Amino acid sequence: MEIRYINSDDDKFLISHIYEESWKFAYKDIIPQSYLDSIPTGRWVSSIDKDGMNNLVMLDNGKFIGTSCFCKSRFKDFADFGEIVSIYFLPEYMGKDYGKQLLDYAVKELSKLGYSDIFLWVLEENYRARKFYEKCGFVATDNYLDDNIGGKELREIQYRFHIDI
Repeated sequence: MEIRYINSDDDKFLISHIYEESWKFAYKDIIPQSYLDSIPTGRWVSSIDKDGMNNLVMLDNGKFIGTSCFCKSRFKDFADFGEIVSIYFLPEYMGKDYGKQLLDYAVKELSKLGYSDIFLWVLEENYRARKFYEKCGFVATDNYLDDNIGGKELREIQYRFHIDI
């Protein structure tokens, strides 16, 4: 396994494919199926490698299997925090401890940037992800975001992690 930052030679459609497949698998029965079915190929291409965002990929023998995005907090109320924006895997690589490796890498990179407090948002109904983050030491807070995806009202719960730098 290799974890590294994306580069200009990487095929952003292959990275977007990870998001697409992960959403369709992980959010089944959470986000309306009609919305998941309507996700187009390349949906996340324009979001990958935006200014201020740090993007990692995990490769298995050269194949893109996972990706993570992190940055300085995008939220004014958490200005001194680092934020993990996303962590996604192809479904066949979920539940095999690769997620912990990629999450740990992102946390270490945020630590190198000077952040001792890190947060992320996770859909309240995504119990699998919540259990994963809790197992990795993240703690749910009382902070939340209300969202609407595909016509369904959803809540995102904030999880935090502290590093002693």
